[in-house]
Amino acid sequence: MTVETNIENLGVPDIKLGGLQIWIHSRRYPEHQDFWDGNWLNSTIHCGAQGASVWVSGDILRNAEIADWLVALENLNETLSGEANLDPLEPYVSVKMAAETYGRVSVKVDITPEHTSQQHYFEFWLDQSYLNDLILSCRKILKEFPIRGKTS
Repeated sequence: MTVETNIENLGVPDIKLGGLQIWIHSRRYPEHQDFWDGNWLNSTIHCGAQGASVWVSGDILRNAEIADWLVALENLNETLSGEANLDPLEPYVSVKMAAETYGRVSVKVDITPEHTSQQHYFEFWLDQSYLNDLILSCRKILKEFPIRGKTS
């Protein structure tokens, strides 16, 4: 995966969640209208904390995966129980969120620019109040890049 580390060129991230930042740049295949090719998104993802910084970039997310995450986030926000996971087809990043006691949400980010030889993960906790902004961010991405085609 190509890695973009010049944060000044990226602007404000589309998603910011603790040490995780996600920028959505464009569709990978803008000419495709089908579900499988038309929904890949060019993105840059960064996660960092306490001296560690990992970047991945390329067509590693699909808007359908963000839509699935959004549904789970809305449920987590409403019930304050269970999990909300971003689990892309590509192995470069995943986000696992789980409700904990006292309104805390645990977040584990697995991220790597080279999945065959590296593993990196970050863990942090957030207050449940951060879920609203994350939900709005996902909705904004899906408004800008609506899902194309049908799964079958």
